Amino acid sequence: MILGNVHQPFAAGLPPALAQAILLAQAHDLQSIAPGRYELQGDSIFMNVMQFSTGAPAEKKAERHTRFIDIQILLAGEERIFFGVAGAARECEDAHDEDDYQLCRSIDGEQVLTLQAGMFAVFMPDEPHKPGCTVTQPAEIKKVVIKVSASLLAK
Repeated sequence: MILGNVHQPFAAGLPPALAQAILLAQAHDLQSIAPGRYELQGDSIFMNVMQFSTGAPAEKKAERHTRFIDIQILLAGEERIFFGVAGAARECEDAHDEDDYQLCRSIDGEQVLTLQAGMFAVFMPDEPHKPGCTVTQPAEIKKVVIKVSASLLAK
């Protein structure tokens, strides 16, 4: 997991492919863009824009991916994300290979971070994460999740 400020993506020590993905997303007016999926570089880099109310961590499941890296950028509001290191996902359901996700009930050695508007968190393949959790009470947030094919890091 990597944590940083969206206005200074290179300061977080991101690999060039991930910093470039953030710059591609920022070429859009992220504050006013409607929720939905947007291609940034074909199927290799795309973003999902979301707006929803945070929920109680106990009511959410963690997710993990195998082919894509998640760059979660918070645009408005505040959210907690529970996460773990690669291999920490437990009690997992069947994988949805076509959509590259698997839901899991728990994270061994679970950690937590709080994102505020303008911050991003990067989750590498197999790093379980449970985003969209309340900080103190349910609140509306807007975020963008940039999906970057892990194969781009091998280049």
